Amino acid sequence: MSDTTGTDATPFDATRPVLCLASASPRRRDLLASIGVVVEVRPLDIDETPLPDEDAVAYVSRLACEKALAGAGLTTLPTLGSDTAVVCDGEILGKPEGREHAASMLRHLAGRAHEVLTAVAVSGPAGVLAACVTTRVTMREITEEEITAYWASGEPVDKAGGYAIQGLAAVFVERLEGSHSAVVGLPLFETAALLRRQGVAVWGGALS
Repeated sequence: MSDTTGTDATPFDATRPVLCLASASPRRRDLLASIGVVVEVRPLDIDETPLPDEDAVAYVSRLACEKALAGAGLTTLPTLGSDTAVVCDGEILGKPEGREHAASMLRHLAGRAHEVLTAVAVSGPAGVLAACVTTRVTMREITEEEITAYWASGEPVDKAGGYAIQGLAAVFVERLEGSHSAVVGLPLFETAALLRRQGVAVWGGALS
């Protein structure tokens, strides 16, 4: 039996990239791989400085779209851009600048709830499609000994808010309301919907 749908159809190659990922994040690459999407990685150098009076939703949405559009100029594939921000008391917490900054952020987040906003944008035949997801994360109290040991692990160095929910910091999280994958780096439910609207196959070609 032929695995093509027509005389000119080409069999789907589950090892061939079907999407350009405009990010160097291994977490986003792995999340896409978990739903059967093989990517071509194209890291970009984008200025991530918030604009004056720009709120968190507008900030992550703008960066996701900028990355998707910039990446689209480097490939013929549909291109995905994404950005994540940790927000507490209306303040966007970026990546830690050093040990003391990371410790300060964890102290600020400990024993209370904060929001993680992740935007995803996909450029392709349907133009630029985007979504933004907000997840509420509640952390338990964190001791100074834990903060010191966590920094020594090396895990928080390049993480927004100074922690990685998919790693050692999982023990700090008391409750999560929303999308776990969005906190890791990509909201898979919304991402899969955007990809299908752009004609990008998921599940290794079983769905498109």
